[in-house]
Amino acid sequence: MRQLLSKKKVYTKLVLLYCFMALVGFISNSLVLALLIFTIALLLWHYHHLFLMDKWLWQDRKLSPPMADGIWAHLFEGIYYQQRKDRRKRRELRNMVRRFRDGVEALPEAVVVLRDDWTIVWSNQLAQTLIGLHWPSDEGIRLDNLIRHPDFQQYLAATNFTQPIELPSPVSAQRTLELHLVPYDIEQYLLIVRDISHLKQLEQVRKDFVANVSHELRTPLTVLQGYLEVMDDEHLPDKAMWKKAHNVMLDQTKRMELLVQQLLTLSRIEAATKVPFDNEVDVPSLLATLEQEAQALNHDKQHQISFAVDSKLKVTGVSEELRSVFSNLLTNAIKYTPSNGIIQLSWQRQPNGAVFTITDNGPGIALQHVKRLTERFYRVDEARARNTGGSGLGLAIVKHVLSWHNSKLVINSEPGKGSRFSFTLPPELVL
Repeated sequence: MRQLLSKKKVYTKLVLLYCFMALVGFISNSLVLALLIFTIALLLWHYHHLFLMDKWLWQDRKLSPPMADGIWAHLFEGIYYQQRKDRRKRRELRNMVRRFRDGVEALPEAVVVLRDDWTIVWSNQLAQTLIGLHWPSDEGIRLDNLIRHPDFQQYLAATNFTQPIELPSPVSAQRTLELHLVPYDIEQYLLIVRDISHLKQLEQVRKDFVANVSHELRTPLTVLQGYLEVMDDEHLPDKAMWKKAHNVMLDQTKRMELLVQQLLTLSRIEAATKVPFDNEVDVPSLLATLEQEAQALNHDKQHQISFAVDSKLKVTGVSEELRSVFSNLLTNAIKYTPSNGIIQLSWQRQPNGAVFTITDNGPGIALQHVKRLTERFYRVDEARARNTGGSGLGLAIVKHVLSWHNSKLVINSEPGKGSRFSFTLPPELVL
């Protein structure tokens, strides 16, 4: 530990020097002159060191103090020590602030530091993306001047921040944000902003899913209930009526069964965590079976269906799921192509993998519908889909199965020019 300057030693030394100069002046009969000269020299010495200190503190860029002796050497050394100490503390403080900011930047939420008057102190990069802040140009600006939503203004005015508030993003109305104010220091707040758009979308998907399933089941259940209500011990239908009712009820129960099976299939695919790619799938044999089934399904419409299949092209994957993909695409082409249409199915080896393509000369699909075809229960034409017995889940199943097999469904279609559905299984799955 450095020693403090001793007043006793300084005053003692000063007194001794004055006594020595007084003795010299007494001997030379110039006592006053000697003391005056010594005092002036002492002042000049002190002022010289004052100028050195001023130059060192305000002009020189070097850290080391100027050469000095006596009391000034002690002062320069003390200032130099304090400067080193302050620089070390400032360096530690900068490192701490940098680590804090790096940590806040790594958070998945936007963070804004506010004073109690809602002026902005600091924000991370994500806050600039989610709520449109511009740092550092927005420093000192009130946050409610940037987020002008009435609900947010009321949220600030109420000063009850126990619950967050949900608002559309000022940057994009498509985003939904959750804002939560947290007091964390004297007269300071943290605004934490989360992008909950995905959660809102999932919630909407869940609601739509429940509504769609309820809607799909309502029609067949209504039909069954209607027939059952008119059938009792006293009002049995005649043979012709019973035959018609029996066929209708059988069709409706099959429709419900198909819907439940597809829902279970879709749920199983989505819940799967791993796909066993080591299983061999004999696609040519599978397509041969589907060709026979297609002929039975095509009995009424009399389409010209051609199969161009590489008999040696096999892949690895899940056989039942791939069969569902092929079956859904072929069945859709048969159902939605007008009678006497042309349907071409191809399964060929290409440099980029195994390519499946099915083309028809049907009515085609508008672009705004193509983008949504793989959504659950989405139909281009609701009336036509019901007439064909579609559930709206087939292409959703195709999408998820292909995703598990590292592929995706490509749809090319124009109104009046037919449609083309294709996908490519990657080379690592091709045998």
